[in-house]
Amino acid sequence: MTNISSLSEADAANELMRLARAIARHNRLYHAEDSPEISDADYDALVKRNAALEEAFPHLVRDDSPSKQVGAAVAASPLSKVTHAERLYSLDNGFSDDDIAEWLARVRRYLNLAEDETVAVTAEDKIDGLSCSLRYEKGELVLAATRGDGLVGEDVTANVRTIAEVPQTLSPSRLREGLGEGLHGANPDTDPPLALPAGGRGEIPDIFEIRGEVYMAKDDFTALNTRLMQEGEAEAERKGETFDPEKVRQFANPRNAAAGSLRQKDPGVTASRPLKFWAHGWGEISALPGETQMAVIDAIRSWGVPVSPLLLRVETLEEVLAHYRNIETQRADLAYDIDGVVYKVDRLDWQQRLGFVAKAPRWALAHKFPAERAETTLEAIDIQVGRTGKLTPVGRLTPVTVGGVVVSNVTLHNRDEIERLGVRPGDRVVIQRAGDVIPQVVENRSRDEEREAFIFPDRCPECGSEAVAEKGEVDVRCTGGLICPAQRFQRLVHFVSRGALDIDGLGEKSIAEFIGYGWLESPADIFRLKQHREALLAKDGWQDKSVDNLLAAVENKREPDAARLLFGLGIRHIGATTSRDLIRNFKSMSAIAEIGHKIAAGDEEATAEVTAIDGIGPTVAQALGDFFHEPHNVTAWDDLMAEVSPPDFVDDRQQTEWTGKTIVFTGKLETMSRDEAKAQAERLGAKAAGSVSARTDLVVAGPGAGSKLKKAAELGIETTDEAGWAEIVAAAG
Repeated sequence: MTNISSLSEADAANELMRLARAIARHNRLYHAEDSPEISDADYDALVKRNAALEEAFPHLVRDDSPSKQVGAAVAASPLSKVTHAERLYSLDNGFSDDDIAEWLARVRRYLNLAEDETVAVTAEDKIDGLSCSLRYEKGELVLAATRGDGLVGEDVTANVRTIAEVPQTLSPSRLREGLGEGLHGANPDTDPPLALPAGGRGEIPDIFEIRGEVYMAKDDFTALNTRLMQEGEAEAERKGETFDPEKVRQFANPRNAAAGSLRQKDPGVTASRPLKFWAHGWGEISALPGETQMAVIDAIRSWGVPVSPLLLRVETLEEVLAHYRNIETQRADLAYDIDGVVYKVDRLDWQQRLGFVAKAPRWALAHKFPAERAETTLEAIDIQVGRTGKLTPVGRLTPVTVGGVVVSNVTLHNRDEIERLGVRPGDRVVIQRAGDVIPQVVENRSRDEEREAFIFPDRCPECGSEAVAEKGEVDVRCTGGLICPAQRFQRLVHFVSRGALDIDGLGEKSIAEFIGYGWLESPADIFRLKQHREALLAKDGWQDKSVDNLLAAVENKREPDAARLLFGLGIRHIGATTSRDLIRNFKSMSAIAEIGHKIAAGDEEATAEVTAIDGIGPTVAQALGDFFHEPHNVTAWDDLMAEVSPPDFVDDRQQTEWTGKTIVFTGKLETMSRDEAKAQAERLGAKAAGSVSARTDLVVAGPGAGSKLKKAAELGIETTDEAGWAEIVAAAG
């Protein structure tokens, strides 16, 4: 990573732009879609880099800066949206003892406190769950909402009502009556008296919004995944199908399980999941039952709402760090996942004076844990081939426990990462569970030992085709896409998909079934399915009509559109638009094969002929050459061409006022499919694009149009609805 002091303003601005986009994407994946792609540690590194750049170049801070954002906007969901009465903020992070000391010093400086003035803070474990706000009016639960982007969340009231630990009615006597017994260790018979404020003991304000986390305990998470696997097996047995464990959707970690279980359309599903809740703060309130953070949390606990059993009030930096270390040592044995400790200034009048920065309070800080590590032996390195042909090295380990989880496999990412680490079978390696989820190798303690280096294969272990990395890429990919067993299913699904040949009735389930019978290995085999008619009729679930309909749909594609056929082959970098541009230029599939063979043979004139096509560059030309360089692909191509007869391309585009212009379709189209609308645009000589930019000439917006329509308005781009588009097409003749 480039040293910030050596960056130019232009470089800094570009990096800030990339960071803003990357962090926004990861926020959306984590908060809105519950499917994070990177670890907490990697995410924190992006945020720290962004903050350092903004500090060095304050005049370059962007309007969409991650430092101004909280969470992520609510994604498309069957749950209704809720505007929070008061914004839910996130927390700034600290990673070292020095960071915590500096935070406390900043608090002192901001409040202009004397050196001998005590700054008491609360310290509690930071549970890894889903933020949730519970609104009580006159003690009755009336609304529960997720954080969302801090301003707008999702209404999950019906789902939260199924969580046993969330009281429907707040009661001052609930804990003393024993209803709180067992809540994170709270026991009214043995715990010290609660520190409720004088004059407010037991009184519940008319409005009190409790904020906390919905989570799932580790044991409950394991039991849920086991249950989902058992249910999947039982369902397969009921249908008389072969059970495929990979088709069972299991949750990656307790946080994802909690989020996925809470954000259900059907509260019955949520009720079947073992969710829990604990409180750590509050939002809108009509009155405070205390003058300190600790007193208010104690009041919340007294009303029957669970809080952390490790919550403690401390008064010095030494006590703060000691409690952090105490919680860290207990971490692996806790019943739930945590990723740090949260500190909050105890006095509420000081919290009010300290206030907030763009997205976080000055009076609070999250002290994050370092990722947990362990040492073990790398026993072997296996190469797995993904559905896109990517070769991924996987390390097989002597099983070792890291953070309470037994790890026996670890991704080594790619060829470059193996070279960087210098790992070989037999090495002693240090394993880290990045973000407490994804195991990774962080150190090779045997790299100085003399032993032969691991040689990354240049052939696919599944099909023997060449395995290459394109210029500028680190991933090595198998070039035998059409015949590679590891890629076969996905390639065939793509081949019959709506954007390609669009064979009605031939979906993922049928393709998987036919592959299992040994009937499908390449696209050409689809057109030979009629040979298996009688055998198919003998299979469960197939009748004369369904078989004949399927075979008729296949026969109907014997003369497919050439561009769709080319796109359906799934050649890397050759998408739907590029396929049409190539066919429009070379007119036929035979001409495509001819130019592809020439490029594969090193013909520079052929490469230049392809790259001369508007919108097509050397990457596409190289991909075409790579495809025809592989004999397996040529065999599969020739086999397919013996079964189909795609007509040569005839340019039927009209010369209209829209020729050469760019049109974007957004929202739901009600009278035609998106493919049909794009085809209409192409017939008018226009280009159908997927995103709005300054080069867009028209946006056609159906119901539900969102950000694209908004951007069009901001850029002053002409817009119309579906009826207006129909008039444009009709007027063009």
